[in-house]
Amino acid sequence: MTEQTLGLGQKSAAPVDLPQRPRDATADRLILRDHVLDVEIGAFQQERGHTQRIRFNIVADLKQTAPGAVHDDVDGILSYDVLPEAVEDELAAGRLNLMETLAEGVAARVLAHAQVAQVWLRVEKLDRLSGALGVEIVREAPLTQVVEEHPVPKMVLVDLALLGQPGLGAALARLLDGGPAVLCVNAPAPAAADLQGLAAPVKRRITLLAFEQAAWRLAALESRFVVVDSRTELDWALRHGQISVWAPSKIVVDAREDAPRSPLGMPHLAAWLARRLGAAQVSWVRAAPADPADIAADLPPLVPLDPASLA
Repeated sequence: MTEQTLGLGQKSAAPVDLPQRPRDATADRLILRDHVLDVEIGAFQQERGHTQRIRFNIVADLKQTAPGAVHDDVDGILSYDVLPEAVEDELAAGRLNLMETLAEGVAARVLAHAQVAQVWLRVEKLDRLSGALGVEIVREAPLTQVVEEHPVPKMVLVDLALLGQPGLGAALARLLDGGPAVLCVNAPAPAAADLQGLAAPVKRRITLLAFEQAAWRLAALESRFVVVDSRTELDWALRHGQISVWAPSKIVVDAREDAPRSPLGMPHLAAWLARRLGAAQVSWVRAAPADPADIAADLPPLVPLDPASLA
């Protein structure tokens, strides 16, 4: 049994006691301790129109030990980020009168993750008295599932030949400003002669590594571009409005259903990722005029974008 602990915000002088584990417990648990936020909440008139400090403590017991921990694989675990995100999402849904309603909503969002078996939650007001007033609940799965709304990113595919163009990084950043975005680089696959005699899985890996090298080259053009290679990191980036540059190896290799077929090419992979993220299209910034045959085969569609329009 292992524990992930996340402590954020201000802390009170006295540490909060978390629930004890049964002696025979073996599964992991995620912990958010002493997370303090300024929140407008309360049923009384004097609580309206201004915020007060609310402290959150959450313990989520998982159904089984996370296999990803053994292999140091971020996509094989449930990240502890789901705990503060559940709080943020519930607060963003609207003003509440009751701490009990807030606690129930946060618990439901945590339990919406299939890996969670039980959640313990304590929510406290810190400014009403010299101590703390609050509510503590324990909820188990199954519970009414919360439909998670994942931000849909703008998707842009950029030809490798354009990376030397002056001002490209800043121009792309302006184009993608104001929301989450995913950039892909259309780099050529290694020549068939260079892969001759190699097994198919090896060819696939070498091709993906060539695409990853191009991703790092693009990310070097602009400080706001961040290379991401796992679905966990990509989902986090989307939620936080980041401009991501996709390094495709891990997500492609880990895919089970609807896995991309060989031979691999970045236009097809970009459309494949867009489909998984719910994007309606991929804007393709091309170094040469678009060939209709290149852009008609994939859904979502690849839509040509003239590099001159970025200036």
